[in-house]
Amino acid sequence: RHDGRLRDPRRRHTMSVETHRAELVDQSLPMPRRFRALFTLRSIGGDDAVAALLGAMTDDPSALFRHEVAFALGQMQAPGAVGVLKRVLRDATDDEMVRHECAEALGAIATEECVDALRDACVDGCRVVRETATLALRRLEHARAKRGEAKDAVEAPASKTLGSAKERLSAPANDAPRTPGQLMEDKDPLDADSPYLSVDPVPAAPASVPVDDLTAVLLDESADMWDRYGAMFALRNRGDGPGAARTLGEVLGSSESALLKHEACYVLGQLQEADATARASLVRTLEDVREHPMVRHEAAEAIGSIAAPDTENLLRKYAGDGDRIVAESCEVALDIMASELSGEFVPLAACGEVAA
Repeated sequence: RHDGRLRDPRRRHTMSVETHRAELVDQSLPMPRRFRALFTLRSIGGDDAVAALLGAMTDDPSALFRHEVAFALGQMQAPGAVGVLKRVLRDATDDEMVRHECAEALGAIATEECVDALRDACVDGCRVVRETATLALRRLEHARAKRGEAKDAVEAPASKTLGSAKERLSAPANDAPRTPGQLMEDKDPLDADSPYLSVDPVPAAPASVPVDDLTAVLLDESADMWDRYGAMFALRNRGDGPGAARTLGEVLGSSESALLKHEACYVLGQLQEADATARASLVRTLEDVREHPMVRHEAAEAIGSIAAPDTENLLRKYAGDGDRIVAESCEVALDIMASELSGEFVPLAACGEVAA
């Protein structure tokens, strides 16, 4: 018999958070299972889920896992996470991929208390951190300006239904509590034209910019990184998946920026295009042991999101890679691929968990 109290969404979410918090921090579990707990907590949302994620942010030996926690907190736009994110960003001894993700998360949260840490990180000795912080600070300033505009000048946000396998698995449940940052973002038009679920690090370039111009900017190594990111998201939003995927494949083969290439891989995972040329670029990126682990990691996850069966053996091979970030990324990518191919992985928070 159902206990009527368990039908209260707030009680159900509390029970879900407690269950998945335990799996999140259990380092004896396989990484894919811990990621599933992470995705579910992000889907549940609210302050309890944020607190559970923060508890996993500082004491885990896996840079991949901690970077994913920081990413989730940024996508949840959780003001309560700012203190921890700032502390990790400022720690020059921490992994640069984790610090990069903390900077990006602070740009997504975009509250005034994020400014000082981002400003300091803009002159960091690590290029990836420095470039990320520069974009994040500019996004924060852009969000601040947009929030100051008259409400009647803001168009209604687009319906956000598209994204990578990971984003769809992490999408907020219909009755999930919202963080203050998410409520604030409902009024923030930065991503208003995007049909994608992600909180992007840079707003897409205007819809009026021709595709040829967007492509030229994205491929121009001398162009400002803000403009290149904006061009990339605009191409993604246009709806020509194969064309955008081929251009992103060119970025992977020509750019010297690890930051740009890692984001190009992420967007390829969002597009989930089976274009052979783009997939070949992702494969080459994963196979290149000279490439930055952050880029190889995103290539692996994009391959998993695209879920072409003929790439499964590739992911299995690199699940044994000598770089832990790459190896764990391939483990997670294999889990996502299997779930995509079978259609069996639905976020627990979306299933309306009710105890009997």
